[in-house]
Amino acid sequence: MVEVKPLNAIVYNQEKVNMNDVIAPPYDVILDDYREELYERSNYNIVKLILAKGSKDLSDENNRYDEAKKNFHRWLDERVLVKLEKPCILYILQRYITENGKKIERKGFIARNRIEDFSTKKILPHEFTMGGPKEDRLNLTKKCEANFSQIFMVYSDCEKQIENSIDFTQKPFIDVTDDNGVQNLVYKIEDEKTLKLIEKVMQDKTLLIADGHHRYETAMNYRNLQKADANADYNYVMSYFTNLDDENLLVFPTHRIITKWIEPYVLLDKIKKYFDLEEFQFNGQSKNEVKAKFLQSIENENEKQISMGLYMKNVNKFYLLKLREDVSAILDEFEVPEVLKKLDLTVLHKVLLTKELGYTQDEQMAQDGIKYIKQESEAFDLVDLGKAEASFIMAYPKIKDIKEISEAGYRMPQKSTYFYPKLLSGIVINPL
Repeated sequence: MVEVKPLNAIVYNQEKVNMNDVIAPPYDVILDDYREELYERSNYNIVKLILAKGSKDLSDENNRYDEAKKNFHRWLDERVLVKLEKPCILYILQRYITENGKKIERKGFIARNRIEDFSTKKILPHEFTMGGPKEDRLNLTKKCEANFSQIFMVYSDCEKQIENSIDFTQKPFIDVTDDNGVQNLVYKIEDEKTLKLIEKVMQDKTLLIADGHHRYETAMNYRNLQKADANADYNYVMSYFTNLDDENLLVFPTHRIITKWIEPYVLLDKIKKYFDLEEFQFNGQSKNEVKAKFLQSIENENEKQISMGLYMKNVNKFYLLKLREDVSAILDEFEVPEVLKKLDLTVLHKVLLTKELGYTQDEQMAQDGIKYIKQESEAFDLVDLGKAEASFIMAYPKIKDIKEISEAGYRMPQKSTYFYPKLLSGIVINPL
């Protein structure tokens, strides 16, 4: 049984701040320049809690957590942040337009769920985590005793019972558009009937962590540090829940960028051992036209067999790579579980990166000589700008594969999926 409960929500006081000035993406996608921009945008931007700078005294590595705590309590004292009178669940519509011009409206809700160990199989991870981010988030949680961001959970309900129960004629509690042009319409759910329905529907669900693995494992660690009190707030973590059966749930790939020098013909020779290559030459067509056909071909071929794209520095063509060899035969030496053999990333990491290019597991985890890039355009731009030797362009991950792998008790390679849009920090805070 999965226990989902309303939030004892702390929110921004919209009489004192403009929501556009105080929201931010999750901490792990905020680069230094953007953090500076958010710092300047408002004295109360959430970045000063989730990614505080700290003092200039670098001898004290914990001072940034002290600054976050100080800001948090000061904003509560100033009533810039206020606690809502009644427990609630926040329902969110996220509206955006894809690069292909398709209008998307992703639905989901923010609530608390009881933290479960992975051994219970009630909540399943699908990616590996790293120690550094977990230590960082744990230090912040210990200082501030609050969740500032949500875990991104998915569940399956083909009847869409929760979506069908929400009254969208009411005025949104929050209406804010982020810097990527995603409109976030937030509805406050307080009536007992709807709250009980949500709790009941979620009871028999298995939850899959789509994004926020580090934050979830941090919540587990924080709970384990406390006195054992089954009813205490630290047994719960703030999460966002969205339905796997909603056609508006899109999962984007994370591309692999080779930054360590390699001759293009050497790379191609290694690839040809396993893949058939199809070239996409420009031949008088615009590069963008050829690129569009190339990207579509990756998706089409990946439906039939493991396929991916390749773009190399100083080579004016794209390559579609179609796996020729029997996938089981080439992965047997790595003792890969059967359920993971269907993944293009498994073949890329085990066969090409490890066996042929000699990247160690530690180098791959630390992104040493290889980078994991979410933005498709950036994967091409880095090659064109001479900042990368090659880009492996991955196909869109399949939800059913993610689900099967998680249910079998395995995890996908690091940074396999990118659930877009990211969830905003600053919509709600969950006190612990």
